[in-house]
Amino acid sequence: MSHLLTASDAIAAHARVEPRRLATRDSKRALSFGEWNDRASRLANGLLALGLVKGDRVALLAYNCVEWMEIYVALARAGLVAVPLNFRLMSPEISYIVSHSEARAMIVQDDLCDRVDAVRAELSLAPECYVHFGAPAPAAWSSYEGLIAAAPATPPAVRVKPEDMFALMYTSGTTGRPKGAVRSHEGNALLALATAVEFGFSRHDVGLLVMPMCHANSLYFAMTFIYMGATVVVEDRASFDPEALLATLARDKVTFTSLVPTHYIMMLGLPDAVKSRYDVSLVDKLLVSSAPARKETKLAILDHFKNSRLFELYGSTEHGWVTILRPEEQIEKLGSVGREWAGSGAIKILDLDGNEVPDGEVGELYSRTSYVFDGYWKNPEKTAEAFQGEWCTVGDMARRDEDGYIHLVDRKSNMIISGGENIYPSEVEGVLGGYPKVKDVAVIGIPHDKWGETVLAVVVLHEGQQATEAEILDWCKDRMAGFKRPRSIVFLSDSDMPRTATGKILHRTLRDKLATTGRAA
Repeated sequence: MSHLLTASDAIAAHARVEPRRLATRDSKRALSFGEWNDRASRLANGLLALGLVKGDRVALLAYNCVEWMEIYVALARAGLVAVPLNFRLMSPEISYIVSHSEARAMIVQDDLCDRVDAVRAELSLAPECYVHFGAPAPAAWSSYEGLIAAAPATPPAVRVKPEDMFALMYTSGTTGRPKGAVRSHEGNALLALATAVEFGFSRHDVGLLVMPMCHANSLYFAMTFIYMGATVVVEDRASFDPEALLATLARDKVTFTSLVPTHYIMMLGLPDAVKSRYDVSLVDKLLVSSAPARKETKLAILDHFKNSRLFELYGSTEHGWVTILRPEEQIEKLGSVGREWAGSGAIKILDLDGNEVPDGEVGELYSRTSYVFDGYWKNPEKTAEAFQGEWCTVGDMARRDEDGYIHLVDRKSNMIISGGENIYPSEVEGVLGGYPKVKDVAVIGIPHDKWGETVLAVVVLHEGQQATEAEILDWCKDRMAGFKRPRSIVFLSDSDMPRTATGKILHRTLRDKLATTGRAA
């Protein structure tokens, strides 16, 4: 019987071969492969002792920290399913995902416990299944370190198969409610190995994870480094500090990191005297991810990181990686997300009738990969929409040029990308539409030099009502994550809101009109 190594198996193998070698660290803790393997087994046993069984979902809510690494491996070892939550989510958003995923346990960092306590009455978890790490556990929370200390280090007798679910990754959708993308152990392994081959990763690499650990980007690279036996450094500062990042790159002898354009702009905007303090000569691979980078940004990256090769990847939580723009193509094919690569299978671009469009014409991008997701949790309708046979789409519109390079035209209908975070207008519109004075609303992204885009809400009030920008922004504060909240409001009359003949708001028309006149703080 064939057996595909899971992330748990990979760590166990590295622990047998090099138990004392540095495996992962953040600014506070470091683990060797032996220590990581031991703690993963103990945590797996501790969670199973709470009454959890193979296949149960465990929600994770934490800032970036090394605990993410041991939790992911422990859950894989126990046959449990990770449900990563974005630490920027507010209590109602957390409640929805935990309930929809039918999670039976939560592991939460100390600073975020209050968000969970605020909605405990809405959740159906057993009291002992609220697990806390960080400062001493507050009342009504189980201790993470206590679970580890009390549990045996013998791996649990749980058989995990390649097709078993590893993670349920919630990604927002055009309906305004997040959808849970099912990712398998097999998908993890195949994507990790394909990434390692394309980038040339090995056990000698030191990868720095800056993107949130709840995001697919950090998860996919974490898995790649786990399989390779490379060292993983987790950037655990609460907010992005460009000089601190340079210090980490130098101190930990980092060879690779993935950053969004905003990160690069902030880092390279530091005074030369500051940048020169930090030796980044060992950085030999860099990735620009989540949003397109301008030519001047790319040239500045290459000028400062003189020994590095620059890559771009296009992909999604559902697809995995789909295209790659290689180092030698960065300037020559500016604006493209690259071509299909050895790991990505194949790409086709279809019109509304399902026919392939000629090169140069826009259509919906479909890909066929060996590591595609297995569908949306409890959502057969959306799963059916995502697949055409073995071909998968997330709704991105694109065109292919005569050289085979893919150019994205519109991302997931009207998705906004701000500082690397994906924001879906319909989700924000759903919150704003709940304000009693609001009759109609459209949310768009407008250009911003630092963040790429920021959120602008265009509001139509009910007849006879008056409202200020401040009161509507205040309405949003406790109802959605800060990165989703509008930075400014534009008020329009009902007759001035651009619509189709059937009454649908034309978001693109609003973007074209307000791109230069809209306000964004």
